[in-house]
Amino acid sequence: MMATAENLITGMLLIIGAGFTLVAAIGLLRLPDLYTRMHAASKAGTLGSGMMLIALAVFAHDQSIVTRALAAVVFFLLTAPISAHLLAKAAYAAGYRLWGSSLHDEMAGTLPKRHAPDAAAQDDEL
Repeated sequence: MMATAENLITGMLLIIGAGFTLVAAIGLLRLPDLYTRMHAASKAGTLGSGMMLIALAVFAHDQSIVTRALAAVVFFLLTAPISAHLLAKAAYAAGYRLWGSSLHDEMAGTLPKRHAPDAAAQDDEL
């Protein structure tokens, strides 16, 4: 049986999307701090899931599925970077420190930085 161009494009998009998703998963396991892990998850994860949804849109022959898949891609592209930025900003304000080998802290002095309470201090309050 000969593969059609549609099947080849769908297969390539799925493989590329799975590759980006794998890179995001490896980044979550291997990167040193919260901020770099969040970067890997938001960038590579969004691109990977977007590619897989585009593969669905190419493969599906139903207009409603294609529309929902493309709407999901737009939704991912609009929300993932913004939510990652806001989560990183909140983590910085809560006192999560950068990796020890970070070269520059661009947020230093822009937000009031709090330190997470110690477990011993929490025990004293109880």
